[in-house]
Amino acid sequence: MTINSVWVFAQVTNGAATTGTLELLTKARSLSSNVTAVLGGDASGVAAQLGEYGATKVYATGDLAGKLPGVAVSGAMKAIIDSGDKPDLILFPQNYEGRDVLSRLSVKLNKSVLTNSIDVAVDGDAVNATTPIFGGNTLVTTTFTGEGPYLVAFRPKSFAAEASGGAPAAIAAANVPDLGATGGAKVTAVHVEETTGPKLDEASIVVSGGRGLGEADKYAMVEELAKLLKGAPGASRAIVDAGWVPYSYQVGQTGKVVKPSVYIAAGISGATQHMVGMKGAKNIIAINKDKEAPIFGIADLGIVGDVHKVLPKLIEALKGR
Repeated sequence: MTINSVWVFAQVTNGAATTGTLELLTKARSLSSNVTAVLGGDASGVAAQLGEYGATKVYATGDLAGKLPGVAVSGAMKAIIDSGDKPDLILFPQNYEGRDVLSRLSVKLNKSVLTNSIDVAVDGDAVNATTPIFGGNTLVTTTFTGEGPYLVAFRPKSFAAEASGGAPAAIAAANVPDLGATGGAKVTAVHVEETTGPKLDEASIVVSGGRGLGEADKYAMVEELAKLLKGAPGASRAIVDAGWVPYSYQVGQTGKVVKPSVYIAAGISGATQHMVGMKGAKNIIAINKDKEAPIFGIADLGIVGDVHKVLPKLIEALKGR
């Protein structure tokens, strides 16, 4: 089968396309030369960036005036498809907004969806999506049947974002139809958590702490080490659930998926749900006093020792450089 057209649901933060959007555009252009981004909002400030990563066109709804994008964008997508511009495949990010648009569009088109995927490929006459199950220990390949568009949502970091040097994407209007009562919901307030340093899911170095730290105030060692390494602090689900750190710090199946150059796991035993979120790191360093801890099974370097002794030594050494 030939993929003639691929759409990507695009997202913009602080005036720039999100990393997830650029990852999906990179994958899309490997499948087709006809790649379209669909954006809820104004595309004039990001058309050049979207084009640089492979989009030849961007459908934009224009300012949504605070309306929830899921309702508006899915409605606009359906209207475009009904007008005759029908893609073979639509890629979505596996996040709240992406899932909202995806689920609404699936109902409008009466199409099934695949979520939590990590790859999609054409194999002869088939379009196959790959999805990890059982904590990432097993990969399932699912083949789409029937006519497209096929709808797939992908985990963060499933693909590497690589610019292609393309021209700015041509902007086309994505008219939002009358949404009735469903279009009335609006965002009334936005809470932005204050952070310093690189974002957790974009950092080249991540230092994560777990229950082995013993108590909440010991997490300060993780944050200090991450800062010295110009990295980002992360956490296991256990200490997030315990209230030591915010959910935004969580790495794992129900948190963020990270693929840094270096991942340091301090006091983390290595539950399957955590390892799903970090085992793609290029280099994994594990620090745990239990030599039988599962984390050592995937670590490139393992330190059997007490984090309360090892982390201060690392911090001291870095400060002395």
